[in-house]
Amino acid sequence: MTMDDLDQLVARAQQDFAAAPTPAELENAKARFLGKTGRVTELLKALAALPVDEKKSRGALINRAKERVEAALHERRQAMARAELDAQLRAEALDVTLPGRRCGEGGLHPVSMTIARIEAIFASIGFDVADGPEIETDWMNFTALNSPQNHPARSMQDTFYVDLKDDEGRWLNLRTHTSPMQVRYARAHAARYAGQPSMPDIRVIAPGRTYRVDSDATHSPMFHQCEGLWIGENVSFKDLKAVFTDFCRQFFESDDLELRFRPSFFPFTEPSAEIDIAFASGPLKGRWLEVAGSGQVHPNVVRNFGLDPERHIGFAFGMGPDRLAMLRYGIDDLRLFFDGDLRFLSQFR
Repeated sequence: MTMDDLDQLVARAQQDFAAAPTPAELENAKARFLGKTGRVTELLKALAALPVDEKKSRGALINRAKERVEAALHERRQAMARAELDAQLRAEALDVTLPGRRCGEGGLHPVSMTIARIEAIFASIGFDVADGPEIETDWMNFTALNSPQNHPARSMQDTFYVDLKDDEGRWLNLRTHTSPMQVRYARAHAARYAGQPSMPDIRVIAPGRTYRVDSDATHSPMFHQCEGLWIGENVSFKDLKAVFTDFCRQFFESDDLELRFRPSFFPFTEPSAEIDIAFASGPLKGRWLEVAGSGQVHPNVVRNFGLDPERHIGFAFGMGPDRLAMLRYGIDDLRLFFDGDLRFLSQFR
């Protein structure tokens, strides 16, 4: 094969490489020239039959032609890669003249805002805020609060139990109310002032998450409660009515609000009362709505506080911040609070 023949071979390879529209077609063209049976490869194999002197000179010519074919192949590959990158950049191009996308502004959850409002109102009249474990002992959650062993709330249908026991062998459960924090706070308070001639009143609220086996439009397996306690030497049911009436009027920002205390039963208070409210105006005008349970703390519970029920007396109450938030914001389905729908939650920013 003459030099002109080799030049024509290189030119043909360059043309075939340039005409290949895709990387796969380019590899096919490469195989025709540089593959195991390619034209250049066959020329190199044919050198074996030539005399030594001719093999050397002709081999140099063929190798130079091979280098030119490989250079043309490399150049075409680079051109294809650049074209692919350019197409990708065009497809993903950003118009930097457009306004940027701002991050959405966060905000407090409506239940969090409600709890903060409750805490602020009670703090203004000298109540502390207590916090504590959400996994409680059976004694703290039930026995200390005068709940009998056969109380329905202890059953598996109402309480989430944990397959663990405390150091004294007592079963643990997810607390069904925040009243155990009243017990913990009162016992710590009584221990602090043990042996002293007098003790400051116990005034505390305990907001937090609680758990019961219940789920519908007005109940959730996880919900919030806020328990309140005031124990002293001269704290009466009259104080309960005054404190809670003032709280409701501040919380709902309305003096046109009526309260009634309806006789009820709770094992941890005696006497006990459900607290209902009625608005004088608005969409709920004239309807009595239950918002809390309350009563004078039962003497057995006072004893479990580490106090003498003959000397110390007081009241307790329990309300649901979720329920109060529903009334304050006009929400009719409790589950909306826990669905995580930003369209709903963004209304409260």
